[in-house]
Amino acid sequence: NTKEEIIEITKELLIALQRENNFKIEDIVSVFFSATPDLNAAFPAQAARELGWDRVPLFDMQEIEVPGSLPKCIRILIQINCRKSQTEIKHCYLRGAEILRKDLVKETLNLKEGESK
Repeated sequence: NTKEEIIEITKELLIALQRENNFKIEDIVSVFFSATPDLNAAFPAQAARELGWDRVPLFDMQEIEVPGSLPKCIRILIQINCRKSQTEIKHCYLRGAEILRKDLVKETLNLKEGESK
């Protein structure tokens, strides 16, 4: 829970999302960032500003604290103007967050049932 870690990890996730979905910054409508209560040393949205997302509306929020939920988790919801269907959008889960949506991770990696990454 340091400013540097939060910014670094958020940049990693933003870059992965942009790479996997091949969108331009000017296509972004807005971005929502959420962080679990144990991550409070920085606003994750600062990472987007450092990547040059200067004109994009950004919003940080704190996740509700649910017993047994994944700790130290940053989630990002990017709204973009595009012609892709929901099934064409690639979701990114990094550093252990894959357990949140194993079904989407398999779709993104084009894995068959029983295979692992």
